[in-house]
Amino acid sequence: MVAASPDALVGRRTELAALRGAIAGLMAGRGCAVLVEGEPGIGKSAVVRAATDEIEHASCELFWASCDELSQAFALVPMVDALGIRESAKDERRAAIARLMRADPSNAGGIDVVTAATERLLALVDELSGAGPVVVVVDDLQWADPATVQVWGRLARSVGQVPLLLIGMMRPVPRRDDLLALRRLVGPEQRILLGGLPEPDVLKLVSNAVGGPPGAKLSDLAAGAAGNPLYLTELCAALVRSSRLTHEGERVELAAAAAPARPTPLSVAVTGRLDFVSEPARDMLHTAALLGVDFSVGELAVVTGRRVSDLMPALDEAIAAGVLHDDDQGLAFRHPLIRAALYDGVPAAVRAAWHADAGRALAAGGAPVERVARQLLAALDDPTRATGLDDGWLAEWLVTAAAPLVARAPQAAVQLLRAAAQGTGVTGRGNPTLAGLLADALYRTGDAASAERVAADALDGLTQPDVLVDLHWTRAQCLSVLGRASECVETLEGALDFEGLEQRHRARLLALAARAHRTHGDVNKAERLATDALNEANAVGDRWAAGWAAAVLALVQVMRGRQVEALPAFEQAMSVADNDPALADLSLLLRVNHAVVLGELDRYQDAIAAAQEAWRVADQVGNAVRVSQAQSVLSELLFDTGRWDDALADAAQIESPLGYSRNPVVECMGHGIAATIRLHRGDATAQAHLTAAAPYAELIKRRVVGPLALARSLEREQAGAPDDALNVLTNALADGADELQETEDLLADTVRLAIATERLDVAHNAVTKAEDLAAGSDLPRRQAVARHCRGLLAADAAELAAAAERYQTAGRPLPRAQALEAAGLTLAEAGDLLAARRHFSEAFDAYTALGGTWDLARLQARFRSFGIRRGSRSGHRRARSGWDSLTHTELGIARLVARGLSNPAIAAELFLSRRTVQTHVSHILVKLNLRSRIDIARQVSQREA
Repeated sequence: MVAASPDALVGRRTELAALRGAIAGLMAGRGCAVLVEGEPGIGKSAVVRAATDEIEHASCELFWASCDELSQAFALVPMVDALGIRESAKDERRAAIARLMRADPSNAGGIDVVTAATERLLALVDELSGAGPVVVVVDDLQWADPATVQVWGRLARSVGQVPLLLIGMMRPVPRRDDLLALRRLVGPEQRILLGGLPEPDVLKLVSNAVGGPPGAKLSDLAAGAAGNPLYLTELCAALVRSSRLTHEGERVELAAAAAPARPTPLSVAVTGRLDFVSEPARDMLHTAALLGVDFSVGELAVVTGRRVSDLMPALDEAIAAGVLHDDDQGLAFRHPLIRAALYDGVPAAVRAAWHADAGRALAAGGAPVERVARQLLAALDDPTRATGLDDGWLAEWLVTAAAPLVARAPQAAVQLLRAAAQGTGVTGRGNPTLAGLLADALYRTGDAASAERVAADALDGLTQPDVLVDLHWTRAQCLSVLGRASECVETLEGALDFEGLEQRHRARLLALAARAHRTHGDVNKAERLATDALNEANAVGDRWAAGWAAAVLALVQVMRGRQVEALPAFEQAMSVADNDPALADLSLLLRVNHAVVLGELDRYQDAIAAAQEAWRVADQVGNAVRVSQAQSVLSELLFDTGRWDDALADAAQIESPLGYSRNPVVECMGHGIAATIRLHRGDATAQAHLTAAAPYAELIKRRVVGPLALARSLEREQAGAPDDALNVLTNALADGADELQETEDLLADTVRLAIATERLDVAHNAVTKAEDLAAGSDLPRRQAVARHCRGLLAADAAELAAAAERYQTAGRPLPRAQALEAAGLTLAEAGDLLAARRHFSEAFDAYTALGGTWDLARLQARFRSFGIRRGSRSGHRRARSGWDSLTHTELGIARLVARGLSNPAIAAELFLSRRTVQTHVSHILVKLNLRSRIDIARQVSQREA
């Protein structure tokens, strides 16, 4: 980082005071996020440097990240460089992140390297700020990659909890959506807008630079800089160096032979600086400009084809002339605009050819694929295309380099893979390996439709069985997201007749076909295909096919409601997948579904612990898809067991990770749970969740998501349309005839609504289904459902009361309350008001504990006609505030904060992800009206003392 020029700070007293105020707050323990905005050269970096120079020797760590145009396609590069993330780092935390980002994607087992590295970087900053005040500066955010912007945004959300000052600098254009979101997040009070200097400050700056007040001509020339401090200082420096100024009394004026009255200030500045360097140094600077604002001497040597020792004279000369400067990582242009002027001075076609040559040279020199790709992407900017990329070399390089590039920078991979196809005549049919990589990259960027087309085109006429499975795997994922699972089934069945298939190919295709049929809802066909796949996989020793086949068999048992049989099936599948890096993704999927099975067996404590562990492991390794699935399962378990506040908090965390398409089932689950809870609580925002879930429900078609079906039915019932409410449930039961896991919880409401709408045939069918499920089962929940349904149909209060007892044993408070309510009404109608009052009171307490205001209103209205009511104090859910309003999870986190664990160790101890811990900490701060984690710790200490 270069020290700020004093001249550049003329007229910036207000802005500098604002930054110094933020720093003073940081040193007092208050974090803050600030955005500094303005045009190029307006003084953003100078003001921030001037403010941060004052804390470099204080007990505060400063990290400065710089973005540029060439790094946009490569995730996290600025943050990695700023935080010193390299494999040679003495700090094991930093070295581990560097190793993670260089991991071989072929053995990653579904891990998203970018997501994993993002979480580790956030954890590192959190730990550093836990040890003392930290300042993180990100310059030129307008060129930042999406992952870096995401990191900045997530850090900005945490500044109220840790001593972290986050400063971002950006230009007003380009106006990217994610940057606009950052502006909204920070808010207008924390945005510093730098405009052009007013005329008095312009004259003061020029006077300082030239050694006296400017004359009329010089003042007129300076006015052409529009108050831009960089333009002004560079213009004055160029005029001084070239002896174009003269003294006329006390004033400094342009010499008679000076430049025209209004030249472009930056052109004058750069031309002036280069006038004083030799031709070899100018050539070297033009080449260095290809590499970006920052570059290493080693890369420059590779690109120029010269030894480092041969470059040193030219480099020393450029540093002495003020064009380059030394930084912590290598060399850099003194200002990005100087590099831009040099770069733009080369014709576009020549520049593209230079980039192509640079890319090839770096590849030959063993440079990381990201550094090579930066040059190749820049070469593609020329519409005529660089010769160096038209001879098949690009396609040849991508065969080996595209896999790690797809994992780390899928957008860049897409551009290069498409260029290889267009420039060399390669098509999916001609090079299915590249087509498979392109399809995978497109899927990772969220373009499932294009990915499916590429994969389908490559499969058409394919003659190489080795890539058949990979193409089908990608296409199957795309079709699932696109709601076209039936096409996947048809294609895979045809692939099994592919000529030349070996047994190992057949085993994998059978496993994929079984998975597709399960996704499509055909569990019988899925079971047959998975059994065949497992047999063939075992015969050839293919752990991948064996693992996925075993997983499908276990999932089929779950879908049939055979949880007891599913448990050993999952254990068998996990024994195949565990400790195999290539099956890491499958291992996580099995962990998630193992938690589901435990929940279906009414082992909720074990299920919640298993879901939290699956979430923790997936979050740790960066498998974003499995993170969202584990969150979804955990939310459903918390909902079932009545921990609705926690369920809402966790459901809010279910979000699409960077680089992946949204999972329709997960989205439906999250929105369904949130909508159901909010409907029971009389919250009008429930409708927004139902609206958001609609397009995802359309994609999964026949798949039934229980909470979403319940929410849709409840919304219709509350709208006064019981017939519509019943139709929602009967349609779901028909669609999910083989998905007992999802439909079992719909049966009691189906019977209740069928009786209310006088559709007794529907009620009888639902009772029969519930009794079939309970036959031969000793699960409390399953017995409770059967008794609940029978009791409703027969108006049998004893049966309903017995159902409530079994629900309590199972740990399901909502259906218990509903069974108690029905039992009480039955008794009241029979005249046994004493027993009815007892059931009413128990139901009232249960609904109150859940916060079910809509249920409470209905309960009281129905019993009021029998003269049964609660007192006014009991008739409403008591408002909770302060410590009494904290959930169990929030209380645990508060205590951990008090023990000094305000860092990712919280996540390890609670088996929760870092961002969810932050969400809970935010809730604690709001509920207790506190400002920081320090305040939480103080409150806990006082409370427990």
